[in-house]
Amino acid sequence: MAIIVIFELPGMTQAAYEQTTIKVGGPGGVKSPADWPVAGLISHTAGPTPDGWCVVDVWESEEAFRQFGEIIVPILREVGAPDVQPKIYPVFNQVTR
Repeated sequence: MAIIVIFELPGMTQAAYEQTTIKVGGPGGVKSPADWPVAGLISHTAGPTPDGWCVVDVWESEEAFRQFGEIIVPILREVGAPDVQPKIYPVFNQVTR
């Protein structure tokens, strides 16, 4: 079952987010699901909030996200992102272009 994963990261900056994408996807960052180090990402959206940064991903399964979590958590710590737990919800409906 597909899941929605929401990271709300107070205090995180665009520069820290960009460092994270380079560490995940290499020098070009992350521009497509093929750039992720594990299979299963459906979509990734990120942007600033009044107090930090927000990332919303859709994953094919919770297992795929957990595999990615083993990679992303140490990277987030390395760039100084706050230690937060993502919110995870089941996908009921998904509309894409």
